[in-house]
Amino acid sequence: MSSNSAAKGERPSYEQAREELADIVRRLEAGGVTLEESLALWERGEALATICQEWLDGARARLEAAAPEDD
Repeated sequence: MSSNSAAKGERPSYEQAREELADIVRRLEAGGVTLEESLALWERGEALATICQEWLDGARARLEAAAPEDD
């Protein structure tokens, strides 16, 4: 996520959230961070995963609303 949108407290796009989440996973898998840093990264990762799921759920709802109903 860009520091600009993070500083403003704006919701990241799906792509931004996914990219930051992937970076967090890489950092956690690489190790070398303190327990406190690991916990902070984990919590941020959980928040980002929720944001990604909300984007996906919203996209699914829009597709379902746009799809013609079967008779």
